[in-house]
Amino acid sequence: MWDIKDEINFFQNAIMANFATKQDIFYEIDNKFLAYIPKECKKNIPTLQSRNSLIGSYTETWCQKILEPIAKKFGLYAVNGVVCNELGLIKSSRADLAFCTTNQTEQTAKNIKLIFEIKMSIVNNYEFIDEKVVFLGDYKTHKAMPSLMRSDSVLKAIGKAINIRVSSENARKIPIIILGNTNISSNYLSKIDHLGQYGVLQKILSLNPQLNLDKSPLKYFQTPRNLDDLEIIISEILNSERYYFSAMLEKKKLAEIIKKSAKYQNELEIAENFLQLIKGEQ
Repeated sequence: MWDIKDEINFFQNAIMANFATKQDIFYEIDNKFLAYIPKECKKNIPTLQSRNSLIGSYTETWCQKILEPIAKKFGLYAVNGVVCNELGLIKSSRADLAFCTTNQTEQTAKNIKLIFEIKMSIVNNYEFIDEKVVFLGDYKTHKAMPSLMRSDSVLKAIGKAINIRVSSENARKIPIIILGNTNISSNYLSKIDHLGQYGVLQKILSLNPQLNLDKSPLKYFQTPRNLDDLEIIISEILNSERYYFSAMLEKKKLAEIIKKSAKYQNELEIAENFLQLIKGEQ
């Protein structure tokens, strides 16, 4: 999956296709063009913003290519930039990627079967020298906090998931997965498990098995080691019928709802009645 060659390809392709100049996508430091500011550098250098949109487009396309074969096995399309006003996915805040029953960017909620929010970036440091991109060192050698290591990236992704969840009744059935390519702060591991247990999101996955990554205790954050592992995770989510619900009730009221629902013999009827009663009490 994601590795050094993908990062080198980003820089090479951006320059060769004239999407950007080397000044747009590299820091110029001491007559060198570097992907990130080295840790030993003492200069006060402004953060490079001009490549952000390019990296966003590149990683979204990269994810679409590796996930498209999985979508096809379910008779679905992997679509970038999905818009669905019903789910709060407006043109200025599209779904980075979604599995849909049709191959259009404009979608209805019922056609969307899985939503991906992508928080990926360049992980390692590189130098552009003699028209080539040369690996300098891993993420520990530079000052940046790439991908899921940034708390603001994680919080934005969680915020997007919550916005989708509360936007429509139809959002309750759609799984949400956040994709990154780094580890995640240890401070967030238990929080991600809580969000997963509550159903706000179903997984945060790092697609960079080159790193020695943690997984959360309940595995709502994990790193598939290869495409087969990734397919197993996504297939399990697509094959299970899920429903998001949330409530804060008195225990006595909750017990009454459980007792009423338990009168049904069929498991599906028990679940449906419970959800109806929960919604009626909110």
